[in-house]
Amino acid sequence: MSLPFYQRHHQHFDREYRHKELESTLSQYQKEEKRKSAIYTHGSTAYSKEAASAYRHGLESYDQQSAEAYAHESSAHSKRSAAYSLGSELISKKAEAYHLGSELVNKKAEAYRLGYETYSRGKMIEDQPLKLSPKAKRAKQSLLAEEKENTVVEYVVPVFTGRQIHVSGITDTEEERIKESAAYIARRNLFATGEGISVSKKATSSSVEEETHEKKSRKVAIRETAERTALKKTLIETEEFRRKLNEDSLLHAPEFVIKPRSHTVWEKQNVKLHCTVTGWPEPRVTWYKNQVPINVHTHPGKYAIESRYGMHSLEINTCDFEDTAQYRASAMNVKGELSAYASVVVKRYKGEVDDSFFHAGTVTLPLSFGVTPHGYASRFEIHFVDKFEASFGREGETMSLGCTVIIRPEIKRFQPEIQWYRNGVLVTPSKWVKMHWSGERATLTLTHANKEDEGLYTLRVVMGDYYEQYSAYVFVRDADAEMPGAPGSPLDVKCLDANKDYVIISWKQPAVDGGSPVLGYFIDKCEVGTTRWSQCNETPVKFARFPVTGLIEGRSYIFRVRAVNNSGISIPSRVSEPVAALDPADRARLRSHPSAPWTGQIIVTEEEPSEGIVPGPPSDLHVTEATKNYVVLSWKPPCERGHEGVMYFVEKCVAGTENWQRVNTEIPVKSPRFALFDLAEGKSYQFRVRCCNSAGIGEPSEATEATVVGDKLDIPSPPSHVIPTRNTDTSVVLTWTESKDAKELVGYYIEASKVGSGHWEPCNNNPVKGSRFTCHGLSTGEHYIFRVRAVNAAGLSGFSQESEAIEVKAAIAAPSPPYDITMLESVRDSMVLGWKQPKTVGGAEITGYYVNYREVIDGVHGEWKEANIKPVSERAYRIHDLKENMTYQFQVAAANLAGLGEPSSASRPFKCEEWTIAVPGPPHDLAVSEVRKDSLVVLWKPPIYTGRSPVTGFYIDIKETNASDQHWKSVNEKPTSNTFMKISGLKKGTSYVFRVRATNKAGVGKPSDSTDPVIAETRPGTKEVVVEVDDNGVISLNFECDQMTSDSKFIWSKNYEPIEDDSRLTIDTKGGKSKAIFKDLSEEDLGIYSCAVTDTDGVSSSYTIDEEEMKRLLALSHEHKFPTVPLKSELAVEILEKGQVRFWLQAEKLSGNAKVNYVFNDKEIFNGEKYKMKIDHSSGLVEMVMDRLQDEDEGTYTFQLQDGKATNQSSLVLIGDVFQKLQKEAEFQRQEWFRKQGPHFVEYLGWEVTPECNVLLKCKVANIKKETHVVWYKDEREIMVDEKHDFQDGVCTLLITEFSKKDAGIYEVILKDDRGKDKSILKLLEGAFADLMTEVCKVIALSATELKIQSTEEGIRLYSFVNYYLEDLRVNWEHNGAKIKYTERVKTGVTGEQIWLQINEPTPNDKGKYILELFDGKTGHKKMVDLSGQAFDEAFAEFQRLKAAAVAEKNRARVLGGLPDVVTIQEGKALNLTCNVWGNPVPEISWLKNEKLLMANDHIILKFESGKKACFTITSVSTADSGKYSLVVKNQYGTETSDLTISVFIPEEGAEIPQPELEEQTDLATLVAEVQGAHLDTVALGKKKNASGNKEDFIKPQVEEIIATEETPDPNENPIVEDGDDAKDSWQTKEIIGHSH
Repeated sequence: MSLPFYQRHHQHFDREYRHKELESTLSQYQKEEKRKSAIYTHGSTAYSKEAASAYRHGLESYDQQSAEAYAHESSAHSKRSAAYSLGSELISKKAEAYHLGSELVNKKAEAYRLGYETYSRGKMIEDQPLKLSPKAKRAKQSLLAEEKENTVVEYVVPVFTGRQIHVSGITDTEEERIKESAAYIARRNLFATGEGISVSKKATSSSVEEETHEKKSRKVAIRETAERTALKKTLIETEEFRRKLNEDSLLHAPEFVIKPRSHTVWEKQNVKLHCTVTGWPEPRVTWYKNQVPINVHTHPGKYAIESRYGMHSLEINTCDFEDTAQYRASAMNVKGELSAYASVVVKRYKGEVDDSFFHAGTVTLPLSFGVTPHGYASRFEIHFVDKFEASFGREGETMSLGCTVIIRPEIKRFQPEIQWYRNGVLVTPSKWVKMHWSGERATLTLTHANKEDEGLYTLRVVMGDYYEQYSAYVFVRDADAEMPGAPGSPLDVKCLDANKDYVIISWKQPAVDGGSPVLGYFIDKCEVGTTRWSQCNETPVKFARFPVTGLIEGRSYIFRVRAVNNSGISIPSRVSEPVAALDPADRARLRSHPSAPWTGQIIVTEEEPSEGIVPGPPSDLHVTEATKNYVVLSWKPPCERGHEGVMYFVEKCVAGTENWQRVNTEIPVKSPRFALFDLAEGKSYQFRVRCCNSAGIGEPSEATEATVVGDKLDIPSPPSHVIPTRNTDTSVVLTWTESKDAKELVGYYIEASKVGSGHWEPCNNNPVKGSRFTCHGLSTGEHYIFRVRAVNAAGLSGFSQESEAIEVKAAIAAPSPPYDITMLESVRDSMVLGWKQPKTVGGAEITGYYVNYREVIDGVHGEWKEANIKPVSERAYRIHDLKENMTYQFQVAAANLAGLGEPSSASRPFKCEEWTIAVPGPPHDLAVSEVRKDSLVVLWKPPIYTGRSPVTGFYIDIKETNASDQHWKSVNEKPTSNTFMKISGLKKGTSYVFRVRATNKAGVGKPSDSTDPVIAETRPGTKEVVVEVDDNGVISLNFECDQMTSDSKFIWSKNYEPIEDDSRLTIDTKGGKSKAIFKDLSEEDLGIYSCAVTDTDGVSSSYTIDEEEMKRLLALSHEHKFPTVPLKSELAVEILEKGQVRFWLQAEKLSGNAKVNYVFNDKEIFNGEKYKMKIDHSSGLVEMVMDRLQDEDEGTYTFQLQDGKATNQSSLVLIGDVFQKLQKEAEFQRQEWFRKQGPHFVEYLGWEVTPECNVLLKCKVANIKKETHVVWYKDEREIMVDEKHDFQDGVCTLLITEFSKKDAGIYEVILKDDRGKDKSILKLLEGAFADLMTEVCKVIALSATELKIQSTEEGIRLYSFVNYYLEDLRVNWEHNGAKIKYTERVKTGVTGEQIWLQINEPTPNDKGKYILELFDGKTGHKKMVDLSGQAFDEAFAEFQRLKAAAVAEKNRARVLGGLPDVVTIQEGKALNLTCNVWGNPVPEISWLKNEKLLMANDHIILKFESGKKACFTITSVSTADSGKYSLVVKNQYGTETSDLTISVFIPEEGAEIPQPELEEQTDLATLVAEVQGAHLDTVALGKKKNASGNKEDFIKPQVEEIIATEETPDPNENPIVEDGDDAKDSWQTKEIIGHSH
């Protein structure tokens, strides 16, 4: 025998209830204590022999099976490892452990002992002091699995711990080293492999003491520490794994993988139902027939039930007609119950059938054997479940009526015909009424309720010739008036006697007049297809019929009516059905021969008139209706009228005179009906009619008899004898005597009023016929009076006399006696009693209890005394003023409205004494509900006496009724804080009793009195709370009871507490059905909802709404409330290539019956020349194409989809700017299409920057030919292009090199040929030009080379080359992250394409990283060079060298200028040449003639003045002086020679020798110039004369300025001297200027 799962871990089991049979099984629920203390115990045994012996002593408490299990160590470990590694084996072993708890505990004890023996090797640890917890339950939990209630863990690996001061790696003593090694070996062996725990017994023997250990080295200690760390990591990972391996998740409720399938078979055949069920523990499957369990023993050979490996089957042999039923397979385990249903229909063939068809087990038959309802079943059983009751709504609301229909036998191939009736008239689907049949539930929805919808609704279910029906009344109240005090809206507006230009409108007067009489009614009309309403009458009419004239023939109209009183005008009525202004004969012909779908417009054509026939007089002229507001005439067309249509003139005269007046003087009427207004009330008139056509006006008809203007129809008289009769708790049946002599009676209005209120409310808003009506919606217990009035077209009658008052209530009897009186608390002078409710309450609520008591002295009973005067509502009461230590007996009587019931029998004697116990008293008022075959719910109330501390929880005990008190078992291991508990796992058919104990800190208190015996069974007809989501998306919990009495009530509770707050839930109870409707289901509503029915034999049920169920219900509610056709995409518009406009949407799916209405501005449009419409049902694509958008196409486009019940629509508003934008785009695309017929641009003119930093303007063209020309313009000026483009690549380009600001402007390119032309414009101005310049600068920056280092004579230069330089490119230099400040020593600049930084006279401070940042306007591009280390040293050395060379070049001896290349002079003249000489130190000079040293004498004078000026003078030139002369200057830095040639000529005789005229003093002029310390060559310039001998100015020398950039000029380079254009006249030189940088 084993304990149930809910008692295995119970810690508070009272030992007095133990039985000998339970002693061996107590270990099952003690294992939790063992498992909690396992870790601490193992840690203790490692250091304490006493702890080890205590542990062994604890193990001895196990039975003999545990002792035998210790010997099988390796076997136990291998089993655990297998369960750990293989999931399927784990599940099977857990199931085995679930049933065999003791074996599992034995295996765990074996693992525990292994840890102890491993650690017991170190006996020398005894000296180590340890502070152990006195109880293992206080140990810290470190198990490698989560502890869960009702869960069995197969094995637990203990976590071993060392001594408190753990291993430090190197120990000081041999003793500590041995202890440390023993602990390490034990852990290593335990977790060495993944195979489980395997430790040899040799390692655990006492021989450890004899082993020798060498002293550990540091290396060994470190290795062992690493292994311990790895071990700890493995342990943590194992623990995490076991946490994830949540054993409770392996348990799951039953689930049908394959459900049983319904079968239809012939008699004498066999049928087999199969199903496959999963779940853990393995579910138990029970088969039912019509909710009755199938017992194979009571029907031997009839049924065969098999269950194997989750597959279950029920075989029915030799089926007969009685086997037609619904079969249910119920699967149940500890996690829940699930059912699946299947129907079996056994057919009986009445004709002759070949026996070959009836093979056993064969269900496939020829089609000719189809089953029909006729002749198959003599009678169908049709039941209505979850029926709709009397419903109340308001105008404008949506109302839904639903009913579940159950038909027996069920035939899948034949569905019933569902019919709905209102007041006996068949209801058809319309825009106001929607119907739905799901196969089980019939629903009728009023999409927009109006008073016309009020009435008695009947659901009729027809199966062949048989039907059943169910009826309930629907009430529709008036909507709130727009104006306070305004009357209700009229109803039932109808169009009567419609003709070409005339129709009569009738309606019913409203029941509510708003508090003041209705003055009349306004009639409005509206042409179909428009939304413009116009009022037909200027003054209100009181008669409920009115003729409307002036209609346009062929057009359709709808009408509505509004009531008016002194307070205002009512809301308009529901619009009438559309009516066409047609001749009745034309209307009949159109109905019999419809030519096209109804569009709301009828076009009437007339025949060509014939000539010459004047129509005759009309016939049968008479007054059809006469009121004080109007008179209606009717006649028949004339017989003589030809083929031409006729019209009519109406004439009137006062009776007795012949003064005829034409009424319609301007326009003749077309219809043979006419209404005359503005007649004097009370006067008598006669009328006649003339016909007319194109031939003329005919003779008048005979005049009518004299007609007095006034109402002919009288208001009916009031009804009488109004008698109310009790019906239900919320309704009263009313009868009355009908009005006498009432003509054209429409019906009756009934009003009710609570007695004394003076306020009357209508009971119906649609007149009812007959003399009987059930008034619903009354308040139970209130007194009402009623009155009735009649109504016809003339108006409403007066009210009848008020009925007698009647109370809305049902009948009631006194309750039976209470029983089981118990004492709940006792003090010195008072006692608290509790008792159980009477078994029968008498049909009415118990109003209270009365308690009597008497003294008992030595067995002698005293007289009964009353303990309370006022009734007690609770089933617990404190009796005061008692005598201490006196014994008392008590009795209790219950009372209700019927009176006081019989008192209970006397209780057992109770002694009045002070309770001083610390534990709580007994709970009381125990009740049992929701009794099923394997579960029930126990409810109780907390104890009155709580003890010395508050109650912390409760324990529930259970035992079989006939078992002794020793068999009480606790249901829950841990105390529950709730005052209810669902108990599962009961045995079907077993009788149980229950009791409850309360607990506090002091312990568990006295048990309560036990409940009445309860048999675990599901009674026939038991129903469960069902959650339902109706078609309106309303979520409700529904409970139905067919065992109710007239006094039974439904009691709804949440978490078994009565629901008093109706803000979250609305309770709707009708008959034997109650519904808890959620107003707005949310997390606040989570909980257990239960419903109990009073005055029944414990009818109750519950439903749990958790978070997951809430989400499911909310999703289902939304789906039911808004059934829509799902759309993949909403209505969209796009422009096609030729400028066509395409409207389209796509649904998820569309059936073949799906329909689409295309609506533009509330008017339906159709496929035609303008609109091309298409529906693709397979893809769900709906589209409409328009060739062109015009101004009149502005508005709203709507696609309305209907696919069965589901509807949807999508609209697109194209108004204002949106429409204009779309229209322009469509027109643009249209023009684009025409443009592309000739040469055109595919891609318009754009730009790109080439890697060479040039700007390329390009565009892409298409549809070109050889004759196509391309012309480029800038700022409207043509750009000449050298080459003609060949268009082979389809691209036109214009390259702009060295792009700069001057290239800004407007560029245009034109394509043209004989087919047309196209142009593209690119504006490169302002922002666009700035963007282009930014891109150019970016490309320039990207083209920059890496920074290089160059040494110069001035210092060090850093430079980078770019492809092209623009001033817009900003250049920044940084040194070691800081921006460089430019000075005379550090300069930057740009020379050509070189960007440089010059560092003059560099120092060590100039070392570091230099960054060149080129900023293009948006992004900075950086180049970096490191000028430090070797790079700096090399550059600095080169700078020193170049600097020295420059100094030498600067100071060397040189001739700066003044000597010409050639001097031609006349013999005898004096020659004086002077030149400047430079050198530091001052150079030595010498003159050479013809390469020979020239010495000074009297003829040649050589002078060197101030070390700067050398003079050469020949006093008188002779031919011997001709030759080459050289001036040689020399100092320590170098030597330089300047040559000149002197040519002496002798003039011819008689020739005039030209004499150069020099200005003022001398023959030669000297020009010396200095520029910033740099010396210029001095050049002697000759003056020349023109042909006339006049003097000219000196010739200006041509000077070319050369700026040194890349290279420093060579200081050794000689000055270049060039001859002038005319060497005879003068000579010119170039001036060389050197700039320092």
